[in-house]
Amino acid sequence: MARNRNRNSGLLPQSVLDEFKWEVASELGLTEKIQSQGWENMTSRECGHVGGRIGGSMVKAMIRRAEEAMKGSQL
Repeated sequence: MARNRNRNSGLLPQSVLDEFKWEVASELGLTEKIQSQGWENMTSRECGHVGGRIGGSMVKAMIRRAEEAMKGSQL
């Protein structure tokens, strides 16, 4: 089974996923804390807020950007 595989593997580059993660963290006011303490020291609740936002409206933005990138590469 593919349980150990990352669900996002192959869909979007890690750099794009990281960009979205930082964008959401910024919207939630967590950027300074992450920069000073690192992601590994964030609470589960804080990380859940970031992940929840990515899983919601951010997915639409990710799809839009991916579609734009595909259109650009077809020219």
